[in-house]
Amino acid sequence: MKANGEDIEAAAGDYGGMSPKQFRHWRKSLGLKQREAAELLGLKKRMIQYYERGERDGKRITIPKYIRLACYAISRGVGDYDGHEAQATDEG
Repeated sequence: MKANGEDIEAAAGDYGGMSPKQFRHWRKSLGLKQREAAELLGLKKRMIQYYERGERDGKRITIPKYIRLACYAISRGVGDYDGHEAQATDEG
């Protein structure tokens, strides 16, 4: 991911997949508010804030693989998956 040059992509290495900067860029690139991203990902808004900050209660956190995969699916227009077919998001 290259929003502001190499800095976003380079930061991911420190977080094992998706950096807080990349997560925020993903959300903003889709025009989502934190609350909307939380609803799509099945999370509380507070978790979106933690992921974008990269820490929770002063401890570093990483974005789990299932959230990273869900972000990818949402960015491709997938809103749900029943095991056989992908369901489009409401926007798509």
